[in-house]
Order: sequence, then structure tokens, then C-alpha cells
Amino acid sequence: MLKQSLTLICLFVITFAAFTPWATSQQEATVPAYNVGPPKKGTKLPPILGKEQLWAENAQYPYQTHAYELAAKIPVVLHQQPCYCYCDRMGHNSLHSCFENTHGAECSTCLKELYYSYSMHEKAKTAGQIRKGIIAGEWKQVKLATAASIN
Repeated sequence: MLKQSLTLICLFVITFAAFTPWATSQQEATVPAYNVGPPKKGTKLPPILGKEQLWAENAQYPYQTHAYELAAKIPVVLHQQPCYCYCDRMGHNSLHSCFENTHGAECSTCLKELYYSYSMHEKAKTAGQIRKGIIAGEWKQVKLATAASIN
């Protein structure tokens, strides 16, 4: 009995050790979905959810509602950015998709990428330059606690 238990534990540890680094590196190496350029002329993007449509857990903190205000100012930029919460697996095609509903308010990754994108846009960075920074992980430095002061 003890021998079987030790064998199972060893098998589990070996399996976990062998596959976890591979799964992590595969995910980190994959850039989530985004659009290479702005929408085609005449194409209307879905609207960004209005901050007044956020409530309860989606509006607990000022940075949640403020993010939607800023997202509405740069929809074309957001359309061209990947989202590293990998919500493309649930049908999103860019960071813009996260703010078409309450998902953006509920996800710190989406929120940090939004604030990063807006800040870089205000510094006259192109959507491509912003995307390069997002892919490099620069958005991770955003502090949500102070992000609501970004205008």
C-alpha cells in the first residue's frame, strides 16, 4: 500500500514538473488576438459600455468606472491591442471587446492595459507602438489604486 502511494506521488510530481513549464511557456509565447490596423472605413465598432451601466462589483472602485470613460475616448486604439487575460478564448478579438461589456471592469489585466494604452496615446504613441509595449509587458507597471487620476 505504501509503495503504491509513493509510486503515485512520484508519478504525479514527474508529470507536473514535465508539463507545467511547457504549458506556461506556450501561453506566454502566444500573443492574444488583436487587429493589425483600424477598422475598415465605414465600419462602426461596437460601443464601449457607458460607466453608468456599471454597478455593484463592477463599480466598487473609481478606477473601474474611469476606465470606461477613457476607453470611450480611444476605441480605435483599443481595437488594435491584444489582451493578456487571453479573453480571445471566449470570443474577444481585441482589448476593445473587454470594454463592450463588464468584463473590463472585472479584470485587472484589462484595466491595466487600458490605462497603459491611454497614457501612451496621450504621449502621441501610435497603436503599433502601444501594442509593442503591451506585448513587452509594460502594462504590468500600472498601479490601479492611482489610475483613476489619469486624464
